[in-house]
Amino acid sequence: MFENRMRKVYKHYSKLARNQDVACFRFYDHDLPEFPFAIEWYNGAVHAAEYKRKHGMEDDAHDAWLQQCRQILADVLQILPDVIFMKERMRKAGRQGQYEKFDVRKEERIVPEGGQSFIINLTDYLDTGLFLDHRITRGMVRDEAKGKHVLNLFCYTGSFSVYAAAGGAATVTSVDISKTYLNWAKRNMQYNKLYKDTQHDFIHTDVLDFINDIPANTYDLIVCDPPTFSNSKRMEGDFDVQRDHVALLKKLLKASTDAGKIYFSNNYRNFVLDREAIPVFNIKDITKATTPFDFQGKLNRSCFLLDKL
Repeated sequence: MFENRMRKVYKHYSKLARNQDVACFRFYDHDLPEFPFAIEWYNGAVHAAEYKRKHGMEDDAHDAWLQQCRQILADVLQILPDVIFMKERMRKAGRQGQYEKFDVRKEERIVPEGGQSFIINLTDYLDTGLFLDHRITRGMVRDEAKGKHVLNLFCYTGSFSVYAAAGGAATVTSVDISKTYLNWAKRNMQYNKLYKDTQHDFIHTDVLDFINDIPANTYDLIVCDPPTFSNSKRMEGDFDVQRDHVALLKKLLKASTDAGKIYFSNNYRNFVLDREAIPVFNIKDITKATTPFDFQGKLNRSCFLLDKL
């Protein structure tokens, strides 16, 4: 059953990817209840994350089952099992899991996307370092960035920052609470030969503290993709995207120039934007427009464009 599904979905999504010149894409996401994986192709390697569940198997039996699944993937995709990286994906609130290491070995690779290159890590963390569902959104930011002062909040590994710099941004400021990911973001910028210390700042701090101190009328383009919930030890209090998004966006609108734009997204399944409470006329839901072919019907993400003009 799993093998048949793999053959069908990989043939379908790999064809779409070739037609769109996409090297990294998701081709399976919990399609079969008995095989609860999110499986992604990274230009010759595979990242397969098993959603945590009560499977009823002893550890040895579960390990054997995983090896069978890996071998099926290798046979269908005609690749070696050694380039298939499997891990258990915990369902965590917020992004705490992103900061926890899984493995002592490190499997880093360079993958292409949108004319740029990105460092991914297939073993050490919950995610690989490149969120594939924002592929289209990144392209939109690049197309808007020329001559702009860009702010990337909760920047993770800086893929939006790289796209902005590639699009000719005047400055790019990247902010994250994690030194690990902030250093990764800088490496991505350097690898693409875009980094200039006079134009690109990487700021290690709590984003929610940082935005309190931004002078008015500072940034032309802001990217904000906060966690659903966060209570990191490195921040005061906690953050809930549904409860706190209005206060967050009001601060970002104040920090924006008169012609400023804000790309705001989050992964809360039941998120509802409180349009009436946000003091800007032009708010556009771009969720559908920014959903790539490999996430159609499977993406629990909202994405909005706030335009002050």
